[in-house]
Amino acid sequence: MGAAAVAGAASARGLGSANDTIRVAVIGLRGRGKDHIKAYSKMPGVEIAAVCDIDEKILNDRVNEIAASRHRKPDAYTDLRRLLEDKTIDAVSIATPNHQHTLQTIWSLQAGRHVFVEKPCSHDMFEATQIVAAAKKYNRIVEHGSQSRSMPSVLDAMKKMREGLIGEIYMARGLCFKWRDTIGHAPEEPVPPGVHYDLWLGPAPEHAFTKNRFHYNWHWFWDYGNGDIGNQGIHQVDVCRWGLEVKYPYKISVQGGHFMFDDDQETPNVLTATYEFRDAAGKQKHMAFEVRHWISNHEAGMDGGSKPDPNTMGAVFYGSKGYLSIDAGGRYQSWLGKDQAAGPSGHEDANHWQNFIDAVRSGKPSDVNAPIDEGAISTTLVHLANISYRVGRTLYFDAENYRCEGDDEATAMFRRKYRAPFVVPDEV
Repeated sequence: MGAAAVAGAASARGLGSANDTIRVAVIGLRGRGKDHIKAYSKMPGVEIAAVCDIDEKILNDRVNEIAASRHRKPDAYTDLRRLLEDKTIDAVSIATPNHQHTLQTIWSLQAGRHVFVEKPCSHDMFEATQIVAAAKKYNRIVEHGSQSRSMPSVLDAMKKMREGLIGEIYMARGLCFKWRDTIGHAPEEPVPPGVHYDLWLGPAPEHAFTKNRFHYNWHWFWDYGNGDIGNQGIHQVDVCRWGLEVKYPYKISVQGGHFMFDDDQETPNVLTATYEFRDAAGKQKHMAFEVRHWISNHEAGMDGGSKPDPNTMGAVFYGSKGYLSIDAGGRYQSWLGKDQAAGPSGHEDANHWQNFIDAVRSGKPSDVNAPIDEGAISTTLVHLANISYRVGRTLYFDAENYRCEGDDEATAMFRRKYRAPFVVPDEV
């Protein structure tokens, strides 16, 4: 293929580079972002062309690490908006805190970039609609960080359930039992040198800096995170909904609390949510979801296998002929009949970021394993659970009109107040 033909093919897929190399920018570099960098660094034909983080120490560390691994030294930014001025960037991979996901995705799409965005894709219900609308409007590949959808073993488990392995599936349970210690109390203090705190806050309201509201512990504050159902649990919520073959619930009821610890955490460390659905045929389906921090038991073989783990994270499906579990690592097991005889099992992982790159290369949204519209629906289940918990009552969700029936207070929580200029727009 001649140079002109290569350039034309790249342009048709929305690529800035003419040599078919995918130039990726990774946004958010401390925790999950390190996994993004590791994944892209191993892929042929992929260059980490730029990185972005509001913490200059983290930013400089990652730049040096990438350069030391015999990759070209990436360009470094503290502000995503400045990074997006580089027209040679093909794709943006977002691993920032939850409250930034939707706005940063919309900015990237408006700049013509393909986007991989970590879970959950939105911080509230309104943003779940806006991120999908933006993906459609700007016609770019947008993949949600629901890596279970790229695991061959999970795909096999879903196939077997569709074929009737455990009969008619009537219920799923999502489990997020994670050992998490108290975060204690952290005093207000000056912003650390090199931290661009205004950019970190982004859409969130002004608040004095504390270490508990910063690295990782932001998950446990409503201004930035969504509790553990929106942190680890969104993976299992998505698998449960996928296995049940349902979309939005019509009834959501949640109880829980923040037990044992006297600390700064706002989100619950124990949560029990129940959801009622109707599938495409009108049959009722039930889903339960549990968050437990600290000490808990294992269930349905989800014990870490050969590497015992104090955590239990996964989904269990119950059918008329048996039950099947899928743990967070993609291992599935099944038990059949009254005697619960061992049935098919499997465990095969996959690189979810590779699926994103493959879809960017092809330019076909149908190649995306975890499309943003599916991620957005699963994310709304997280938000509805948290709203039910916070208002202290059962919600009746009207999906068609996107509101809680007869509950203006709950519906008002679908959209937060934004801190200008970091505003998710009504029209994307």
